[in-house]
Formats: sequence, structure tokens, C-alpha cells
Amino acid sequence: MTLQQLQQVIMIADCGSMNEAAKRLYVSQPNLSAVVKELEKEIGLTIFLRSNRGIQITPEGKQFIGYARQVAEQYSLLENRYIGRENKRIFSVSAQHYSFAVKAFVETVKRVGMDKYEFAMHETRTHTVIDNVRNMTSEIGVLYLSDFNAKVLHKIFKENNLIFTELFACDTYVYLWKHHPLAGRKSISMNDLKEYPCLAFEQGSANSFYYAEEMKSTYEYEKIIKGDDRATMLNLMVGLNGYTLCSGIISEELNGGDYITVPLKRSENEKMHIGFLRHRDGKLSDLGEIYVEELVRLADPDMVTFTDEIKKKYSV
Repeated sequence: MTLQQLQQVIMIADCGSMNEAAKRLYVSQPNLSAVVKELEKEIGLTIFLRSNRGIQITPEGKQFIGYARQVAEQYSLLENRYIGRENKRIFSVSAQHYSFAVKAFVETVKRVGMDKYEFAMHETRTHTVIDNVRNMTSEIGVLYLSDFNAKVLHKIFKENNLIFTELFACDTYVYLWKHHPLAGRKSISMNDLKEYPCLAFEQGSANSFYYAEEMKSTYEYEKIIKGDDRATMLNLMVGLNGYTLCSGIISEELNGGDYITVPLKRSENEKMHIGFLRHRDGKLSDLGEIYVEELVRLADPDMVTFTDEIKKKYSV
């Protein structure tokens, strides 16, 4: 059974005549009849009943032609997508819920344009970031490590054939609405935050402390609200005076100017080590290099400490 045979029997069915189909296909009628007989023999059923009055499609033939149309249509989609045109390169990023990761993606798209590329940005759960890089759905995954989760996550990276490259380390900040009662503080302690709800991203079935996107995942919060959408989290900050713990690197252009970061009290502060994942079997593409460069560019040197490798490569 070949695609050409399927296309020929579809043409016969559409024309309702062997002679008319032969004309449209630019083949002889005996040759087309032979093709049909060969196909019918191969699949073990009669597609067309022939008589002096022409042809009639059998019930089994109608079902077969229905499947044949699906195959022919799928082939046509493939042909239109890949044959006779310049195929676009695909670039995809998966990241924890970081506005700076999205901002870096925006700047990458602006730099290279969309004429020759197809882009995808997945702001998602930690385990999905890892899975997407493992199965190469995304070239890059952006996430953080801490003293608490580093050992476990490095083991998971190794098991999934992934490499983590640290870009920079930063302190932990409290992210909240600019009119929050604590917004005017120079620093905030966990005790100060007790009466306000902590906002945390839901990690689904992989809801391990090690997968948490927020620092202090094992802290006994008196009030906590979980969600899976960054825009919703921002609304909860305003509506309920909620807060979350973050790197302090935010994009006012994307999130608006109604939110601020305040350092967590020094004695309670912990370092976040932010970097990116890539698959061990591949190196970064040109777009991947541009994206990482944008991540570095968006980090304030007064707030972060770049690794020696990054300092050397990007002159920061």
C-alpha cells in the first residue's frame, strides 16, 4: 500500500467514475483499474463494485477511503510544512516563575526577530522544567539551587543527563505590594511576616520541599496560599497583603510598578544560586547563548555575585 495508491482511490471516489479519475490523474483507465485491483487484493476487501453503469463504493470501501483521506491530509500538512519552504528553527525555554526569565526571553526575541524562528516560553513547575530539558522540549531550563536543595537536585540532574550552570548568587528578598504595611522597612524578618499569607507556587504531584520555587520551603508558615499563575500571585499580594520570597530580580516592565522587594533580615537570609539547565548531549545554540547573555545582563551587579566563569565570559 502506497500513498499514491491511496490518493488514486480517493480521486476515483470523488469523481464517481474510473474514466474521469484516470483523466484527472493523467493515467490510462486500464492502468488505474489494475492499481485498484492490486490494492484490493493486498487489503483483502472490495473497495469499488464495477458494472456497466460505472462504479459504486462498498460500505467497507467507504470506511477504507475515510482512513485513506486522513493519511493523505496528514501527508499534505507535512508537505506544506516542510517541503519547498525554509523551515524555521525552534527555540524553547522552561523556567520557574521568574519575571526576569521571561524578560530575557522577550529581549532574545527582539534581538533575532521571528522571521526565521519559532519560539516557546514555558513558565512552569520545577519538575516540568527538568522534564522539558531532559526530553529536549526546551533547550534551556532556568531555576535556582540553595544549600537545602542542591545535593538532591544535582543528583536528579545527573540521573537525567543534565548539566546545571550557575550564573550568579543573590540574597533572599521579600516580594510584596508597594502599599503593604511592611513595605517601608529596610529589612523584614520571618517573624514580621507571621500575620500575612505566604504565597507559594503549587508543584503538583512532585510537591517535594526540594522542588519548591521559594526559599525556606520547610519553614512552618502560619498562613500559606498556593497557586500556579504569576499574575494571580500578584493579585493576591494586593488583595490579601500576601508576599513571597524571591531573588530580588524583578521586571517592572512586565509586572508593573506596584511591587517591591525588601531584603530578608540578614541573620535569616540565605543565598539563592540561579542558573540554567541544558542537556548533556548538546551544546547551547546561538539563540541559547543570546538568551543566557540576556539573563546575565538583567541581573544587577550590586545585588548579585557572578561566578568567575560568567565574569570572564560576559565581562561583568
